Amino acid sequence: MATNAIDQTRRMLSLVTYLRERPGAHVQDVARAFGITEDELISDLDVLPMCGTSFRGGDLLDIDTDGDRIWWHNPDDVAEPLRLAADEATALLVAARAVATLPGLRESDREALLRATAKLEAAAGESGAASSRLSVTFEAEGGVFADVDRAISERRRLWLRYYSPARDELTEREVDPIRLFAVGHTYMEGWCRLSEARRTFRLDRVAEIRLLDAPAEAPELELRDLSEGLVQPAAEDPEVVIEVGTGGRWVAEYYPHDSAEELPDGGLRITLRTPDPASLRRLALRLGGEGRIVSPPELAESARTAAREALAAYDTV
Repeated sequence: MATNAIDQTRRMLSLVTYLRERPGAHVQDVARAFGITEDELISDLDVLPMCGTSFRGGDLLDIDTDGDRIWWHNPDDVAEPLRLAADEATALLVAARAVATLPGLRESDREALLRATAKLEAAAGESGAASSRLSVTFEAEGGVFADVDRAISERRRLWLRYYSPARDELTEREVDPIRLFAVGHTYMEGWCRLSEARRTFRLDRVAEIRLLDAPAEAPELELRDLSEGLVQPAAEDPEVVIEVGTGGRWVAEYYPHDSAEELPDGGLRITLRTPDPASLRRLALRLGGEGRIVSPPELAESARTAAREALAAYDTV
């Protein structure tokens, strides 16, 4: 069953307590105890060392695994009573109040957050009073995240108006959400009723969202392994060759590729595979004089045509 962001946070908090009481616990046993796969557990363990009792670092969780057993090297250090500095208390209170205003947040979670905020405000004293003069407003993606998270929790269908950059158009569709995840951006994976297939939606491209009364009825699907990134080309996907100058070398860092050969002028000749070569036209336009599509020839011509049309549009202004 898909896990939403709030449930994952609860699990990881429980995991900290569980591991503190069981030094050297076996990965297989811990995964079984939490009802998750070993890969999901390892993913949690990759995140925990970035957490700690201070925003400033220096006392982060020192947890590692050899693939068989899990070791926590500093449980006593992080078990000391938490003392918040004034700036830390202010940051926590401002963030808590902002999260409490998110649309779509479950009422029980909102009430629990407000209770915790009141306790923290009382303990913070003058710092708490100062924080009341600050406010944070979330951009649209925050509201979309809350609605998707609620839909997953309540197993409800969503209606979306979604922008597709590849086709440069807005489409309306109903989606049965499966899970939220982050790979650079925040995404929702779900079963799209328009295409009758699994699709991935970037939250900042959702123009409008609405929870429906219809239950989500996504078919049983094996969750994709995202450890190697969101885009994982297959061997049978069409091959594309792009040459970039020194200002376009970043392409090799952001796009999975088969090879990147150095060019005499300091640029790169990048060979990659993609199930939708046409989507790379936008990359070619973005690169401008710093890159060009070499092959396949029809894609190169398509990119040149798109560039000429863009220039022609400026001439008419």
